[in-house]
Amino acid sequence: MHRVLVINCGSISTKIAIFEDQNRVFDKEINHDAVYLSNFKKVTDQLECRKRDVLESLKASGFSTEGMDVIACRGGVIGPIESGTYAVNENMINALRNSKVDHASNLSGLIGYELSGGKIPVYTTDPVSVDEMDDIARISGLPDLERKSYSHALNMKMVGRTAAQEIGKKYEECNFVIAHLGGGISVAAHKHGRMVDVNNANDEGPFSPERTGEMPVGDIVKIAYSGKYTKGELKRRYVGRGGLISYLSTNDLRIALNLAKEDKKARVIVEAMAYQIAKGISEMTTVLDGKVDAIVLTGGMSYSNEFVGIIRSYISKISLVLVMAGEHEMEALAMGTLRVLEGKEKVKLYNQRSVKVNEKAV
Repeated sequence: MHRVLVINCGSISTKIAIFEDQNRVFDKEINHDAVYLSNFKKVTDQLECRKRDVLESLKASGFSTEGMDVIACRGGVIGPIESGTYAVNENMINALRNSKVDHASNLSGLIGYELSGGKIPVYTTDPVSVDEMDDIARISGLPDLERKSYSHALNMKMVGRTAAQEIGKKYEECNFVIAHLGGGISVAAHKHGRMVDVNNANDEGPFSPERTGEMPVGDIVKIAYSGKYTKGELKRRYVGRGGLISYLSTNDLRIALNLAKEDKKARVIVEAMAYQIAKGISEMTTVLDGKVDAIVLTGGMSYSNEFVGIIRSYISKISLVLVMAGEHEMEALAMGTLRVLEGKEKVKLYNQRSVKVNEKAV
């Protein structure tokens, strides 16, 4: 039996779980005080306080790191890498500390590495910067800019494997369009085990509860040079304060759906978000030459049968639609680690300088 400690840092919370092989025997979401966290200049400066909270939560529940065989951590923004499970080593730690994107996910590996004390293996599976895009998908229309792959790869890869099991195939044999519907939205074309195209969940694709998605660039230039906003203020408008919350003052789909029952404007906004998601899904079916085994809806918003129903009304004639509601990140991290421990996959090594993959097992 393998006992796996899983650590997943979000913007104002840290999720921890313990798996004994495939069985989850403990889980807890540690909610951090948002005002307290705002005192830190950088997200990575929160390392010590978050590590302390993890240790205290484990101790209060009768666990400790000494009882773990391995630690699995959510991956950070460490540059374009292949899908797979990686050893969290010095190269990766340096990349996490010096990431150009100050993202909460960068903390998970840092915490896990320090908790291990060099005595417990630490792994991460399918970080947000997993990049399997075809070269043609990188072309943006402007040579100075290249489309980038930042997505909910961890959850989408997990549900891709689950969806393949449901239809009696291997993930590597299937063509899926998978849409992760959360605070940010990723819509990806999965072709025979590779995520060959995906919208950058921060600034492309459909608008979401907290993000604008794609915007008319001409008007964005006007706003940027209007003098009304600083660079930081404008960024917060399109990531964090854009999308649903900018129209209806809420990022909660349940509240928005209730508003839509009484208010015509709210109904149009909710339907527009579903419309854009469906349109993004349809675009990705083209990437797969129209050969789609299933469309998979996942993420928190897919819990809503009403909202899923609106999306279905646009896409149900394209292919089989499977709904795998929620985020399966903790399971995905544990299962990725177990595949390595059981010899089903080779662990990969991150090379900070070349950003290439070395498949030699450690």
